[in-house]
Amino acid sequence: MEFRPCIDIHNGQVKQIVGGSLMDKGDHAEENFVASKNAEYYARLYQKSGIKGGHIILLNPVSSPYFEATRKQAMRALAAYPNGLQIGGGITAENANAYLNAGASHVIVTSYVFQNGKINMEHLDKIYRTVGKEHLVLDLSCRMKNGRYYIVTDRWQKFTDVCVDDSILDLLREYCDEFLIHAVDVEGKSQGIEQVLVQFLGAWCNAHDNAVITYAGGVHSYEDIELLGRLGHKKINVTIGSALDIFGGKLAFDEVIQRIRKAS
Repeated sequence: MEFRPCIDIHNGQVKQIVGGSLMDKGDHAEENFVASKNAEYYARLYQKSGIKGGHIILLNPVSSPYFEATRKQAMRALAAYPNGLQIGGGITAENANAYLNAGASHVIVTSYVFQNGKINMEHLDKIYRTVGKEHLVLDLSCRMKNGRYYIVTDRWQKFTDVCVDDSILDLLREYCDEFLIHAVDVEGKSQGIEQVLVQFLGAWCNAHDNAVITYAGGVHSYEDIELLGRLGHKKINVTIGSALDIFGGKLAFDEVIQRIRKAS
C-alpha cells in the first residue's frame, strides 16, 4: 500500500473537482479547490517527500481552447520531477512517447482503448507495442449502474459496456504495468470510499502476485485510510485529493504519508 498523489489540471489550473461534474461543453466542472500554486510546485513537493507514482491528469479535451494551457502546466511538472509522475488525458499511441520523453514514468490511457462502449483491441495492442507494458497504466475508472461497476470514458461522461470484473482485469493485466481506478460516484465528495469496489479490488490483488492498482475516490479521514488498508489487504495504493490540506482539505499531507507508510 502506497500513497500516490495527484495533480489534476483543468483550464490551465491545478484543481480538485467533483468527479461526475466534468462537462466538455463550456469546459465546466464543479470545483472543490483551485490552487494558487502551479503544477510544478506540487511536482517538487512530491519529489521532496520521496513519493513516486503520482498522476497528472489533463482534464480538458484536446479540442478545448484551454487544452494547451493545461498541457503546458503538465509538461512543467514532468520536467520538475523526471520519472516520478505518470500522466493521463488525451493519450494516444501517436503522442505517448512525447510525454515519456518529457519525463513521465508511465502514460495513463482510457478513451483511446475504450471506444464505442467496447475495448478497442487494435488500439490497446498498438499503444502496448509503442510504449511497452512497463510504461503503460490503464485507467479503469468506473461508475455503478444496475449493481455493477462499468468503466467510464471521456472525462467520466460516457459509460462503456465493460464491467470491472475478474475477467477484464485478468485480460488487461497482460498489457499494462498498473491499473488506476477512480470510483467516480464518490470522487471529489470526501464522503467515504466505495467499499464494495475496494473489497473486490483487494481480493483480486491478493490473488495475483505483483498486481498494482491505485484507487482514488472518497477518502476523507484517517479512518478511511485504515479501512482501505483492511478491505484492500494492504495491496491497493491510494490517491487522496480534496481531503488533503494542500488542496484545501483537513488531512495533513505529511501525516497521511506517515500513516500509509506505517499501515504498509
